[in-house]
Amino acid sequence: MEPKWLEWAKQLQSIAQAGLTYSKDIYDLERFEAIRKMSVEILQEHTGLEKSMIADLFANETGYATPKVDIRAVVFKDNQILMVRENHDGKWSLPGGWADIGFTPGEVAAKEVKEESGFDVKAVKLLAVTDYKRHAHPPSPYHVYKMFVQCEIVGGQATEGIETSGVGFFAEHELPPLSPSRITKDQIGIAFSFFKNPNQPVYFD
Repeated sequence: MEPKWLEWAKQLQSIAQAGLTYSKDIYDLERFEAIRKMSVEILQEHTGLEKSMIADLFANETGYATPKVDIRAVVFKDNQILMVRENHDGKWSLPGGWADIGFTPGEVAAKEVKEESGFDVKAVKLLAVTDYKRHAHPPSPYHVYKMFVQCEIVGGQATEGIETSGVGFFAEHELPPLSPSRITKDQIGIAFSFFKNPNQPVYFD
């Protein structure tokens, strides 16, 4: 579970962003700008990052604040799950990334699998929608929903991508070191539960 200070900072940022978008009164705009500054200062105090970096990362959006969406592809073969090794930290995750404007969740999943693993797949089923803060991920300045989409291989071959340095299939109890900001052991377990019982309802939260 995320620390309370991070939850408060994100809530303040959300309030400030909405206020700066919809308010017209100059004094209200000043107040919301002060709230946004406060959210940045909270994050800076607890992380030690420079305020300018946090402002670019954490307080740079406009419009009504909504969660970001991370799409992860679940691909099984011979009782094993497809994983890729991330260049960012040298650890393993399901293929995936941020949802792209103009693409459906299934299209994003298929695109990410191709780019990161070399396999051609078709999306067949939504398995789960989880909230980043309710799982064992490290703290994030963003509020993130993660969507897990089951895909079937229709072609291609294992090929490393620009962002990956390894491609492999792993059994549930023989997992490699996981990239914690992208995937957790429990989420892998959820994916395997659908492999064992494909008729169960979509998992959420």
